[in-house]
Amino acid sequence: MDEIGVLNWSIIIGYLAINLLLGFVLSKKVTTAEDFYIGQKTTPWWAIGISVLATYVSAMTFLGAPAWSYGSGLSVIAIHLNYPLVIILVMALFLPFFMQTGVVSIYEYQEKRFGKASRTTISIIFLVTQLLSSAAVLVASSFVIAYITGVSVLTSIVIVSIITLVYTSLGGITAVIWTDVLQSGIFLIGGIFVLVALLGEIPEPLSEVLSSLKDKGKINPINTSLDWKIDTTVWAGVIAMTVYHVTVYGANQMMMQRTLGAKNMGDAKKSLALMGFGAFFIYFLFIFIGILFFHYYGGKTFENNNNIMLEFAQEKAFPGFIGLIAAAVLAASMSSLSSALNSFATISTEGFYQKYFRPDETPEHYLKVARISTVFWAMLIIIPAFIFSGDTESVLKLLTKIGSYFVGAKLAMYGLGFYSKHTSERGLLVGVVIGFVALALVSQFTDISWPWYAVIGAVVNIVVSIAASIALDGFQEEWSEYSIPGQQAKFKAEGKPEKENGWYVVPGKLDRVSYLLLGFFVFTLVFLLAFQYMV
Repeated sequence: MDEIGVLNWSIIIGYLAINLLLGFVLSKKVTTAEDFYIGQKTTPWWAIGISVLATYVSAMTFLGAPAWSYGSGLSVIAIHLNYPLVIILVMALFLPFFMQTGVVSIYEYQEKRFGKASRTTISIIFLVTQLLSSAAVLVASSFVIAYITGVSVLTSIVIVSIITLVYTSLGGITAVIWTDVLQSGIFLIGGIFVLVALLGEIPEPLSEVLSSLKDKGKINPINTSLDWKIDTTVWAGVIAMTVYHVTVYGANQMMMQRTLGAKNMGDAKKSLALMGFGAFFIYFLFIFIGILFFHYYGGKTFENNNNIMLEFAQEKAFPGFIGLIAAAVLAASMSSLSSALNSFATISTEGFYQKYFRPDETPEHYLKVARISTVFWAMLIIIPAFIFSGDTESVLKLLTKIGSYFVGAKLAMYGLGFYSKHTSERGLLVGVVIGFVALALVSQFTDISWPWYAVIGAVVNIVVSIAASIALDGFQEEWSEYSIPGQQAKFKAEGKPEKENGWYVVPGKLDRVSYLLLGFFVFTLVFLLAFQYMV
């Protein structure tokens, strides 16, 4: 304790104690399994929106974004330009289906549209991919504990898992959301503190620093290269990563679960729009910090780039600085980990245990099972985390690469459900298998960069699924009720209003805010071009 000081320890312990206290207080509102899954639909939209931001944007952005941009420069921002486009698609296509049916598991849609096998398949894909991603997040936060305390990374993995498990199992999704609000505040304060401290330590004027960085190829936000081997081109960011991130938000239980707890459709869409407008600024902040570190350290090689932020904090030794940074990194990882644990428990309990084993139990029984399931998944995450603990590349890059192998299957399963008339369950499952085989071959025998795996997997899945469906089950005469044309026809036939309080409740329609998001996307491109050529 003496090595990092009482003040730093007080900040870290105080932060962890507040999380546990929130979990305990909010646990009193959780009396049924549905309360655990989606809350009581009383959470304000802005808290849900901040939680969405915290869960993915902060998922190792604090450590991973500076580590990535330290090596690749400002071009890393291209991977994160697409959020306004992604949110437009999710609000128009995915959210109306989930909100109107009153589901707690978004994978229930697959059963309604195709069948039980389809639901089971995509549920398993989610559990596997999110388990691996959460393990990467867990490792990153454990680097922090190990770095500041001297204990091993493996011991740190266990400590962080236990703390996150306790408040998540107590308070359910409500605890996840409100701790995310706390954690995002600490996260942003820590990032701004680092930026200010870093600028204060660099003696040259900022204009001179940026000019030097441009000469070294670090001021390169818009890389228009057509080389598929480069993973940070603007084409990879706008095309490939839009496909990738649509599944991260629309076809991901962890992201959608909190919006299902919104009071109404308008609140759910506003919470997502907050993500669409806010993500760019947060990513730009931490990616910009990374290139400033490159200047500050003169391009020095680090044993582990993920520790650059921590090394700077420890080196400067401002009172409470290392404690604030440690708390911020813990906040970033714990927000993602708690969301994952809650989603794992929801899918395991509602999607498997209740559906196939004990369908007629009480809400209290399912709540108990959900909490036990949370414990199980917290223990299971530790295994891949131990494996990832030896990886020294950017954890943000690692996290994104893991998901890219599975995006095609998830996007095809929803995209075909929404807009394909002739796809059947058997054909869909054939497409999923062939899609995985195609990606395995691409990754093994080509140098195509990983962002394009999402596009390749989706195209193969869609083409094979449609062809196999027609071959196995023939052409379908009518649109499914759970397709977007089917839903629009149903609304019209039943005379139901397409809007509720000014927001579309029918899928396939763009709200007014969607056009604002599109304008914001154009603004970010113009801003980055101006930044690149005016420095």
